[in-house]
Amino acid sequence: QPAIEEGMRQHLAEIRAIADNPEPPTFANTIEAMERAGALLTRASLAFEAMTSAHTNPTLQAAEEVLAPKLAGHSDAIHLDPALFARIRSLYEQRDTLGLTEEQKTLVEHRYNQFVRAGALLSETDKAELRQLNAEESSLTTAFGAKLLAATNAGAVLVTDRARLDGLDEGTIAAAAEAARAAGRQGWLLELQNTTLQPQMAALKDRSLREELLAASMNRAARGDANDTRATIQRLAQLRARKAQLLGFDNYAAYAIANQMAGRPEVALKLLNDTVPAATARARAELAKIQAVVDQQGGGFTAGAADWDFYAEQVRKAEY
Repeated sequence: QPAIEEGMRQHLAEIRAIADNPEPPTFANTIEAMERAGALLTRASLAFEAMTSAHTNPTLQAAEEVLAPKLAGHSDAIHLDPALFARIRSLYEQRDTLGLTEEQKTLVEHRYNQFVRAGALLSETDKAELRQLNAEESSLTTAFGAKLLAATNAGAVLVTDRARLDGLDEGTIAAAAEAARAAGRQGWLLELQNTTLQPQMAALKDRSLREELLAASMNRAARGDANDTRATIQRLAQLRARKAQLLGFDNYAAYAIANQMAGRPEVALKLLNDTVPAATARARAELAKIQAVVDQQGGGFTAGAADWDFYAEQVRKAEY
């Protein structure tokens, strides 16, 4: 945290020097200088983000909670700086006459569009509102991640009868026993992974346990407890809708996809919708094979989501 905070201080000082440079803007003294700025912040942030995403703990989470709005404010301080944007805009408007290489020209265009998307063309009143939106969005995004992680950990399924684990290999069973011991509980703890379908469902023979595991996975962050993310998601949607409106877009989807290959939400939706007939036909064909196995084994039930991986694995082994 101290390294990131010092990195922000150094970065802003470097950016201030670029923005206040009395020399006319050039690719070297503006765009290249910006590329070189913020080295400490970049190094510290990359290390911090790697740890918080892969091996976090309460200390890192507390630091993340403090740093999130500060980093959002740091980004706004740069992107909403009128003197800095004036230099970038000058280069952008002259980009075809400055003798730039294609790569340099592309970078100028990228920087200009980046600043515009961040609100550089807004009025001072709208910039002030955007800063508030970004700070709250950053804090809520961090809170969402922390809640989801806590919900994932809390959603682990405890099994007290070893017979229900039939189908799992000894290594998985031993890991579940160790997870239970670490949590101070008796039995076997099936921890949730960051997916909807859980890996153990492909091997567990106990159908009720498969269903219990799937329900725990799907409902992990919607239990009405301290880890429930629904209100956070709703507020994030409201913030992003207002942000898109401020920046001149009909909705957040239009803003988010404007600089992507599809360009417009309707194009992306068409791509997805066009795959539906083929995808659903394939899924129905797979389900028919799964149901056939269930029936051959005298299952006496209609295959559901909790059964898919378990029987699909048997179909795979039989066919290949």
